[in-house]
Amino acid sequence: MKTYSKIILFTILCCVSFTTSSKAQDKDLKAEIAALRAYNESLNHQLDKLFKKIDDITWFERVGDIAYVDKVYMYGPPKWKEENPNALGAGNPVKFWSYIFIPKDLDTSKKYPLIVFPHGGVHGDFTTYYTHIIRELVSQNYVVVAAEYRGSTGYGEGHYKKIDYGGLEIEDVFASKEYMLENYDFLDTNRVGIIGWSHGGLLTLMNIFNHPDDYKVAYAGVPVSDLVSRMGYMDQDYRDLYEADHHIGASAQDNLQEYRRRSPAWNTHKMGNTPLMITTNTIDDDVNVLEVEHLIKSLKADNKKFDYKVYEAVPGGHSFDRMDTKKAKEIRLKMYKFLTKYLRPEKPIKSLKELHKAGYKY
Repeated sequence: MKTYSKIILFTILCCVSFTTSSKAQDKDLKAEIAALRAYNESLNHQLDKLFKKIDDITWFERVGDIAYVDKVYMYGPPKWKEENPNALGAGNPVKFWSYIFIPKDLDTSKKYPLIVFPHGGVHGDFTTYYTHIIRELVSQNYVVVAAEYRGSTGYGEGHYKKIDYGGLEIEDVFASKEYMLENYDFLDTNRVGIIGWSHGGLLTLMNIFNHPDDYKVAYAGVPVSDLVSRMGYMDQDYRDLYEADHHIGASAQDNLQEYRRRSPAWNTHKMGNTPLMITTNTIDDDVNVLEVEHLIKSLKADNKKFDYKVYEAVPGGHSFDRMDTKKAKEIRLKMYKFLTKYLRPEKPIKSLKELHKAGYKY
C-alpha cells in the first residue's frame, strides 16, 4: 500500500474512532443529565412535602385561636388519562386531602353556611398565604373547605402528575363540597358558596358551570379564563406544564379543542342562575386582563346575569385584593357583602374596622 493511502486510511480510522468515542461520550452525558434532572425533580417533591408539613403546623398557630383546623382524606373521579389502563389500581378514584376550618364558637344545634375555597396555581396548594382571608371568613361563622385537588404540590410526584387543569380537578373540588354536606349536620345545604382567585377562580367558574344548581353564590377573582390566549402570551416553560405527557400532552396549536374545553370563557353557555361576582385588575402580571374581558363578553353574549368590576391599575397586580392594604380590604369587603346577601352568615362583616379586627390575630 502506498504511503499516501496508508495516511488516508489512518486518518479515516482516527475519525471513525473519534466519532464513535464522541457519540459514546455524548450518550453518557445525556444519561447523566437525565439522571440529574430526575434527582432534582425528586428533591423538589421532597422539599415540597417538607414545606407542606411546616405550613400545616403554621395553620394551627395562625388561626387556631378562632377555628378548629383539620385535614380530611377523600376521593374524586378516576384519572382522566391512565399511563397503563391495565395496571393494578387503574381506574380507581383519585385520593386527596382537604383542609377544613370550623369556627370555635359554632353552635352545632344550628345551621351554618359553607364556603368552598379552591386554591390557585398550576401546581399550587392551599397555604397560609390565605391566613387573613380564612380568619375573615371564620369570624363571620362560615365553615370553609379547601381541597388539595389532583396536581397539588406537597404530596409527592404521584399526586403532582395526576394534574388535570380545567378537567377532573373541578370534580375534586365539587367532591370536597359533597363530603362536607354528607358529614357535618350543622351545615345548611341551601347555603353553599364558592370562592377562588386565579386558577381557583377558574375552578369556581367551572364548578357553577358544571353544577348550576349546587351553589348559592360564587366569587371569581382574577380568574384564569381562556387557556388558548394564555398559551399565546406565556413563555414555553409555562406551556410545558400543560404539554407534559402526564397532562394534556399537546400544545394549544396541536389540540385547540382540549384547551377550549378547559376554559371558562368558552363554556359560559353552561352557566345557570348562580349569582356571580367577577373582579380583575388591568395591571395583573399573571392573568392578563384580556382573558377576563373575553369571559365577560362571553357571559354577556350568552345573556347571563352577573356582577363584575375591572379595577384600573390597583397596586399589587395579580394579588391586588388579597393583600393587607386598605384598598385590598375595601375590595374584599365588597365581596363579603355580596356573599352575605345569599349566604346570610351569623356575624357578617359590615365595615373596614370589623374586617381588620376579624382578620388579624393581634
